[in-house]
Amino acid sequence: MNRNKRHFVAASVGLASLRTATGSAHSAAPAKAFVGPTLLTISGAITQPNRGALDPAIDQMMGKHGIQFANAHALDAAALQRMPAITIKPTLEYDGKPHTLQGPLLTTVLAAAGVAAASPVQLVLRAVDGYNVTISLADAQAYRMMVATHIDGQPMALGGLGPQWAVYDADALPAFKDKPLKERFALCPWGLYHIEVKKA
Repeated sequence: MNRNKRHFVAASVGLASLRTATGSAHSAAPAKAFVGPTLLTISGAITQPNRGALDPAIDQMMGKHGIQFANAHALDAAALQRMPAITIKPTLEYDGKPHTLQGPLLTTVLAAAGVAAASPVQLVLRAVDGYNVTISLADAQAYRMMVATHIDGQPMALGGLGPQWAVYDADALPAFKDKPLKERFALCPWGLYHIEVKKA
């Protein structure tokens, strides 16, 4: 069982970068060289793909989560770091303390895949453990939801809250600030690795 688990992790984390960098025989999307492994994949109603269809042999984690796409937009750490970042300092449910989170707005990340800010779409945000939430792009904008890549000045680690966390400053939002701390972040999957853009 442990060996199978290691194979699953190797396929989903290691080989996904190889798949993204080299493309596949049935991919119509343009090939693109990446500095590092893909950390975030955006599929669905996008207009700027940079990789081809999901490969069930290589994209093991996405396949196991039932994700399918004909093309997608893949982002590595360098691509995310080039995007303008914002900083928030919400109180987190895990220790009841404020922490500094940094990263680009979710709308900025989606724009890289060709999703216009005014698009009437729904977003399915999926974490590495399979947890997923659906939120409208309009609500994500209203909440100034971000894709956090750093916490307290350090890159978010896989196995912690990373590699990315879709999150907002719940302390500053009327819809969440008066809720019990453990109920404020239900729309915020940590370990974010895939976003599906669905037409409303």
